[in-house]
Amino acid sequence: MNIALWAIQIILCLIFYMAGRTKAFQYEKAKFSMPWIKEYPKGFVKFIGWAEVFGAAGLILPVILRIPQILMPLSALGLAIIMLLAAGFHFQRKEYSSIPMTIILLLCALFVAIGRFYFVPYN
Repeated sequence: MNIALWAIQIILCLIFYMAGRTKAFQYEKAKFSMPWIKEYPKGFVKFIGWAEVFGAAGLILPVILRIPQILMPLSALGLAIIMLLAAGFHFQRKEYSSIPMTIILLLCALFVAIGRFYFVPYN
């Protein structure tokens, strides 16, 4: 179970870091790859990007930096909330092709949060 959790944490870390980095640091590039960005304020998009970058860091860095490892499941839970809101957002905009990947990321983040809170805490 611990190996599965670490594998998913690393994959989620990479996915959310890349997505968040684009929104937080490469706003102009993000506007071309994600059409919804054009309709929202730059600050809002950057906020989402920073939340994803910090969430990604929280999945891995607590072990590396030897800081409280409770941050790992909390980060996973935060990313799950972001994905839940993203699924609703895409559903509202009728962007149905974006929903399956959003749900997969949501379920993976929930798996990590539950796994780290209850089954294999912080190792």
